Amino acid sequence: MQRQWLFVTMVSVGLVGAAFAAEARALRGAHARAPQAARPSTADGDDEGAVETAPTKGGALAATGFVPEAPYRAALVLDRDSGQVLFAKNEHLRWPPASMTKMMTLLITMERVRDKAIGLDDMVAASAWASKIGGSQVYLREGERFPLRELLKAIVVASANDGAVAVAEYVAGSTDAFVALMNQRAQELGLAESEFHSVHGLPPSRGQQPDLMSAADLAVVARKLAEFPEVMEWAALSEAPFRDGQLQMRNTNHLVRTYAGADGLKTGYYAAAGFEVTATATRDGLRLLAVVLGVPTKKGCFDEAAKLLTSGFAGYRTVQAAKAGQPVGGAITVSGGSVPSLTGIAAGDLRVTVPRAEASDVKIETTMPPTISAPIKKGQVVGAVIARRGDQQLGKVNVVAPQDVESTSWLHGWF
Repeated sequence: MQRQWLFVTMVSVGLVGAAFAAEARALRGAHARAPQAARPSTADGDDEGAVETAPTKGGALAATGFVPEAPYRAALVLDRDSGQVLFAKNEHLRWPPASMTKMMTLLITMERVRDKAIGLDDMVAASAWASKIGGSQVYLREGERFPLRELLKAIVVASANDGAVAVAEYVAGSTDAFVALMNQRAQELGLAESEFHSVHGLPPSRGQQPDLMSAADLAVVARKLAEFPEVMEWAALSEAPFRDGQLQMRNTNHLVRTYAGADGLKTGYYAAAGFEVTATATRDGLRLLAVVLGVPTKKGCFDEAAKLLTSGFAGYRTVQAAKAGQPVGGAITVSGGSVPSLTGIAAGDLRVTVPRAEASDVKIETTMPPTISAPIKKGQVVGAVIARRGDQQLGKVNVVAPQDVESTSWLHGWF
């Protein structure tokens, strides 16, 4: 059945025909170098989206029947928890992420919220510049004030450019200062294929440079963002009210309405970049993340992301070997302690993603001593949980003491 795809902001259909073909030529072959700045476009970015494992490159999904149809520039799908790559094509190509640039804006802001430098209930005022930025927006008026959480939600759901500017100015004092923070954070995260010139991802004006990211770098930022429950809550919304319900925001990521298990994350579009999405979805405990860049049609973009996710879910499954904070194994005898025994807990989650046909071959081992001597500190490593497939170690997590245990030996007080 043919799906209907609606634009949130008005854009000429012709931009995604001849205009895309002409403007994208300047970006072809842009692997490890910046392309010429894309021509200005009236269209904005959306117009309406501790397990160590060895990455699997290339056609890992071939066995599940994945065949790309849309002529995308780059694509990637991976296990969101471990970062294990299931399929990748041109994943290091530097390409304009359009409004997915806002993912870095969100990440920096949420990290400051986490560090208590700012709060989600802080009131943020819109500047004259924010009110005039254009493109996808929630129509902020100069001097209008909203809680930070409402502006962040507007950025995630409606890809609000005015919201992104207002937030950036609140966090750093100016958009230029915030862009400097974006590039600094990119360097800290090892995003060698990213460079930022804006907080919103709009097409560059004459004389300006485009924002650039690779699919691999977008996946890194997306995985970081997924650590914030508020972001994922907003990203999963189909619709959300703004300005006390006077404006109803509709999620630019169509997958949250059309794809079972979709729960995020961000879209992007302008003519020279094409349609793009960083998509997350969860089924049966397996959390996948797909990135698709540079597709000439919106439908093709969402269709390819859905195909990547579906092939991942069909071909792979996650084995949960340990859960953070949960008991592991039996009791360990404590020698010379204030308690006779203790049961270790997992220091973190241990999840391994493997082809479905090999899931039964995964073996979970626990290595812990039968006896441990006091004193024992809370968090002290007392063992490990290891996931193996044959001779290959797929992942490992430490087992730690859940509490302090004092020594009862009279010698302890002398040393």
